[in-house]
Amino acid sequence: MDLSSLTAISPLDGRYASKTAPLRGLVSEYGLIKARTTVEIKWLIFLANTAALPELKAIGPSQVGILESILSDFGPSEAAQIKAIEAQTNHDVKAVEYFIKNCINDSQDSDLISIIEFVHFACTSEDINNLAHAMMLKEAMMTIILPSLDRLDQALERLAEQTIDQPMLARTHGQTASPTTVGKEIINVAARLKRQREQLNRQHYMGKINGAVGNFNAHVAAYPETPWPELSRQFVESLDLTWNAYTTQIEPHDYMAELFQNIGRINTVLIDFNRDIWSYISVGYFKQRAIAGETGSSTMPHKVNPIDFENSEGNLGIANALLHHLAEKLPISRWQRDLSDSTVLRNLGAGLAYSLIAYESTLKGMGKLELNRTALSADLEQAWEVLGEAAQTVMRKHGISNPYELIKEKTRGQTLDASGWKHLVDALDLPDSAKEPLLKLRPADYTGLAKALSTSYQTTATDG
Repeated sequence: MDLSSLTAISPLDGRYASKTAPLRGLVSEYGLIKARTTVEIKWLIFLANTAALPELKAIGPSQVGILESILSDFGPSEAAQIKAIEAQTNHDVKAVEYFIKNCINDSQDSDLISIIEFVHFACTSEDINNLAHAMMLKEAMMTIILPSLDRLDQALERLAEQTIDQPMLARTHGQTASPTTVGKEIINVAARLKRQREQLNRQHYMGKINGAVGNFNAHVAAYPETPWPELSRQFVESLDLTWNAYTTQIEPHDYMAELFQNIGRINTVLIDFNRDIWSYISVGYFKQRAIAGETGSSTMPHKVNPIDFENSEGNLGIANALLHHLAEKLPISRWQRDLSDSTVLRNLGAGLAYSLIAYESTLKGMGKLELNRTALSADLEQAWEVLGEAAQTVMRKHGISNPYELIKEKTRGQTLDASGWKHLVDALDLPDSAKEPLLKLRPADYTGLAKALSTSYQTTATDG
């Protein structure tokens, strides 16, 4: 059976193929092969430009142009050629080396052909792989994942602005609690994401190119006077990566663990958000705009289900399962090298892809939300007992003994309406000057500094 979106085993390339398409050219097998080819060719050009290797002095602008054209012309057919070579070599990185050598021979440039054995010079496969993976990850994060998170941040801030002054009955332990505002609850999520995002913005993407066990053994054997650590640093930084000077055969992947754990924390915040919004929809605080042509239930025609938030929650869970395993596994390697990281690394794109699906699902769900102010107000009007906190706190201020216990006796497990609240306050041993503000208080007014805190956050976020 031919591979298609219908026959793909993974939903990333099946059901969700259109949603993960932006990542396809970056973190797929094709993306890895292209990144490897890029590292190999850039390493050869870098060596030619250093003047540290006199054997490469014949490499000039014409030869560099030929090498760069291999990259500019690189596409799926070239990757397929490398896979065909790999079928013979049974070694993926060696296949890239042979492909580049074939291209050099095909160029018929005698100067290039004369230095053909400097392709993959002094490199172990992991020199190429670690740089390729870092380049793939960084580009995927910068061009796809972070922009998606930016859109999510902006959507949260818009929703907070629209609901900044809407009182809402809070619920702790699922029970009625001191009121808040919808906007403040959204700002709480935005603030959590902002903190994690700031850490993500400081993320380093690291790389090394230092030979079989990280000591430049072969480099020094061939060119003992060449400052290889400095050249290694220069090359890694030329790829817009951070140089790691101390490694075994492999770059230890600690930065990947940091990155994946950071994304995992962002995903956990969003799982929490998805569940809360789902619950607010369930109790009627939010309505969802019906989309023409969509079906909510195969048997109940009235339903508009919160499927986008459910889809996001499920995909965030799968993403985190992958990301957490990557973070725990990749920094561990027996002695100077084992191969157990290789197959695991092939799934780094999957963790990002499931995250991307989830971010876009949350965004889609947020786009359907409509605040139900009537339901929010009705809930508040049925829960005057939440003002008991205010009463007992004012009583403390005025030196009344056991104020908590007195209010607890009259409110715990009970509901109060406006008249019940008036009766309670009138019976308190408080001066009229203290009773008057309490009698004027309504649940919808009892939101503390929720609006001010939300406004302060939005001002800070805008200034930042």
